[in-house]
Amino acid sequence: MSSIGTGYDVSVSTYSPDGRVFQVEYAGKAVENSGTAIGLRVKDGVVLAVEKLIQSKLLVPGSNRRIQSVDRHIGIATAGLLADGRHIVKRAREESQGWRDIYKQPIDGPNIASRVGDYIAAYTLYSSVRPFGVSTIIGAMDKTGPKLYMIEPSGLYWGYHGIAIGKGRQVAKTEIEKLNLAEMTCREAVKHAARIIYEVHDDAKDKEFELELSWVCEESGGFHQMVPKDLVEEAEQLAKAVDDDDMDDD
Repeated sequence: MSSIGTGYDVSVSTYSPDGRVFQVEYAGKAVENSGTAIGLRVKDGVVLAVEKLIQSKLLVPGSNRRIQSVDRHIGIATAGLLADGRHIVKRAREESQGWRDIYKQPIDGPNIASRVGDYIAAYTLYSSVRPFGVSTIIGAMDKTGPKLYMIEPSGLYWGYHGIAIGKGRQVAKTEIEKLNLAEMTCREAVKHAARIIYEVHDDAKDKEFELELSWVCEESGGFHQMVPKDLVEEAEQLAKAVDDDDMDDD
């Protein structure tokens, strides 16, 4: 970034001569330094998976979760700055509750993505604030079926069949593109999600990690829940076996 130090990255409301907003790009770099998170939208629901890097061996397992519930039917996974991710989750919960209070029904996927995206975008418009250093994956089940969205630090959001964010996103996206998501069940997607997370994790360079898996699907009754422990253990065993085979082939 050639314009660093020339004043164009001091304020989020300042463009560089070539039309870039550096603070938004810096927020994207914060996401790239985070563990990988993926979302898979399949025929009967949505699966979210996160490679949660363990910053200290003294941390209690399961703390500082990067997958949380927004509403009973909506889950959210984040990559980037943990504190920013918590703020976004809090805002998403407020939007969901506000929708229930006004319309007396659960918020649907497109509207929760739009409202959260608009909120994130507002923090790229004023010099008194900074962009959120977090990308967000939203998985939901509404009346029309499963929904999956990804919101960038700029506030831009898209609907996806499968998406990956974080440091291993390129490899993860390549693996996701090989999957036949339209014919896959959530149980199958859980195993593929675990395999992809283990594949993008570099044991030589990266810290140890915890695998977080959640789903919102027909099997969970349309509620967003963490994947049952027995299924997570099975998925991890399969993922580790595949990872070991790949290392033997090398």
